[in-house]
Amino acid sequence: MSDRLLILFFISSLLLIIDWYILKALLALKIKAIEKRRKSFSYLYWGYSIVLILGVFIGIYFNIKLTARAVILVAFFLSFVTKIFFLPFLFIDDIRRGIIWLSRKKSKTIPQEQIGDENKIPRSEFIVKSGLLVAAIPLASLSWGIASGAYDYQLKRRKLYLKNLPKAFHGLKLAQISDVHSGSFYNKKAVLGGVEMMLAEKPDLIFFTGDLVNNLASEMRDYQDIFSKVKAPLGVFSILGNHDYGDYYYGKEPSAAKAKNLEVVKKIHGLMGWDLLLDEHRRIKVDNEEIGVLGCQNWGAGRFIQKGDLEKTLRGTDDLQTKLLLSHDPSHWRAQILTHPDIDVTFSGHTHGMQFGVRTKEFQWSPVEYIYKEWAGLYKEKEQQLYVNVGYGFLGYPGRVGILPEITIFELQRG
Repeated sequence: MSDRLLILFFISSLLLIIDWYILKALLALKIKAIEKRRKSFSYLYWGYSIVLILGVFIGIYFNIKLTARAVILVAFFLSFVTKIFFLPFLFIDDIRRGIIWLSRKKSKTIPQEQIGDENKIPRSEFIVKSGLLVAAIPLASLSWGIASGAYDYQLKRRKLYLKNLPKAFHGLKLAQISDVHSGSFYNKKAVLGGVEMMLAEKPDLIFFTGDLVNNLASEMRDYQDIFSKVKAPLGVFSILGNHDYGDYYYGKEPSAAKAKNLEVVKKIHGLMGWDLLLDEHRRIKVDNEEIGVLGCQNWGAGRFIQKGDLEKTLRGTDDLQTKLLLSHDPSHWRAQILTHPDIDVTFSGHTHGMQFGVRTKEFQWSPVEYIYKEWAGLYKEKEQQLYVNVGYGFLGYPGRVGILPEITIFELQRG
């Protein structure tokens, strides 16, 4: 049995235990709708949970329709989050009942034969119903994030000032998208709408900064035609992200299947007309002046994949006045890139802004800022700059709350 299957069985078993615990608590409440139909309610509750768990297995291991898989995963995710928020209230109530039980046993104020009879220590309806109310809050907000936020593409406009920018490139329009995660999509029309929104800006140059898929090249089957429309006069340049290597599906050890999958992912970039940069650079020429577009493979601090070779990426670029680097993980900037002051701007993605938080012109916050110092927007240190795009797609949670999908439009400026 594969490690992935063992993990799924473990998680499923844990979820069924949680379901048993929650159902037991709900049946103990004096809710008329449940009291009248206890058996039917139990069957309905267990049926819903088991169908969802089986649906997740089928969605992972079988090639079912994209819409059906999305519905199953969304329902599973919302159910899981709601239960997790509800559990602490049940624990508090059980602790309360345990204290009362011990107190009664110690004081012996009731007959010995009644000690331990849970019916004499009823669940607190106030605590449990408060838990249900609190659990409904993330359910409502996350549902709204799915319905409204997942494909609500935002154009972020930035003037990018570069000290050594050649005159011919002043005013050039550059677009960046990142983190497509095609395996998570379930609405082709909406995805196409975002691409058309970007192309309507008529960018001269387009960057894609990694994570085309979640795990498998086959995830692009339904979306390759859409992203093949992404074209620009000076080219579309792309890199790989940590998810593109297949480590989260095949494991970290080399295998023939994993290598083949990666080769197909790379091939898809070419079939779409994108120039995939693998620790290499390209020279962009306008009116006999040049800038360099550099692309480094994924390099992330900590537990993330470190495939990139920055020294190799920079090889042969000494004569270029302006260097624009594509590197998926923004932690690469502080770890290695800042030691190369000839790199003017780094374009990254990866964080997704955790798909949750607050982002306005004046203020931004997300829990991801406690993990990444640079996680969304423009950062500067001395003469070097980093821009972190919060992503075009989504992963895990099939929506966004506050941190909406981004298409960045830069205007290059001398100065």
